[in-house]
Amino acid sequence: MTLTQLRYLVAIADAELNITLAASRVHATQPGLSKQLKQLEDELGFLLFVRKGRSLEAVTPAGVEVIGRARAVLGEANNIRTYAANQRRESQGQLVLTTTHTQARFVLPPAVARIKQAYPQVSVHLQQAAESDALDLLSQGDADIAIISTAGGEPTAGLAIPLYRWRRLVLVPRGHALDRPGAAPDLEALSAHPLISYESSTRGSSSLQRAFASAGLTPDIALTALDADLIKTYVRTGLGVGLLAEMAVNASDEDLRAWPAPAPIDECIAWAVLPRDRVLRDYALELVHVLAPQIDTRDLRRVIDGNQEANWPLPPTWESLTQTITV
Repeated sequence: MTLTQLRYLVAIADAELNITLAASRVHATQPGLSKQLKQLEDELGFLLFVRKGRSLEAVTPAGVEVIGRARAVLGEANNIRTYAANQRRESQGQLVLTTTHTQARFVLPPAVARIKQAYPQVSVHLQQAAESDALDLLSQGDADIAIISTAGGEPTAGLAIPLYRWRRLVLVPRGHALDRPGAAPDLEALSAHPLISYESSTRGSSSLQRAFASAGLTPDIALTALDADLIKTYVRTGLGVGLLAEMAVNASDEDLRAWPAPAPIDECIAWAVLPRDRVLRDYALELVHVLAPQIDTRDLRRVIDGNQEANWPLPPTWESLTQTITV
């Protein structure tokens, strides 16, 4: 039994038993992959898949067990390689980040630039996704770090490190009915206008829905989007009042008027979520430190290794953090 055979086995399972697709993913020929699978089954003494002609139809009960253990073996083999690369102080590799549009567009650029300056041979890959999808990509092993936000408890899909706190802003075009001197609009004033916000705002469990419900009000969500730039675009058309992250509004938006969202709409925390039981390259932890300078990378490594409790300091506000992560 070899690591290559186990890698091919897992590839077949991940390709939903499509051998042609599995072979392309592991850069092997279809006959070569099939031969390795047969050799593995011969060594084990039982079939891992139910066959129908030349096709694989299902995974046998024994195959389910072996595939699960193969994933664990391959994961530990990769951890050893990563640990060795860190020990050798290798400065090349890749870093896969999965995150929302707001983080990718308005938060990560200066932080990624600093990592690229320190590790020019590291390739960074950004995967934009909704927050729940980002955590799925992380748990599936398709990302090294997920950067997401919550308005409640910390994420449970991995080791969650609080980066910074941020608030929502109310956004209208200049000349809008709410664009007048005086106090910022409250929930009652907002409930009288169609709202444009993130896709998650339609869920009953969202902090936005909870805030309106606590005041006995129902928000009129006219449009949702994953992309903060799209939200601003539709606010500019006069379609509604925007509710979006403060990171997405800057000096270039001078044609818009912004206020802090009403106090009942909870503050949010941005998190870096790391996979459990996986060794990460040093540059991945350095990115976390750039985004959360209040956390020492040595403490972070000790927590990951299980040698220290995760007792993170209070994350800074977005406004104060921007003074430290700019290039």
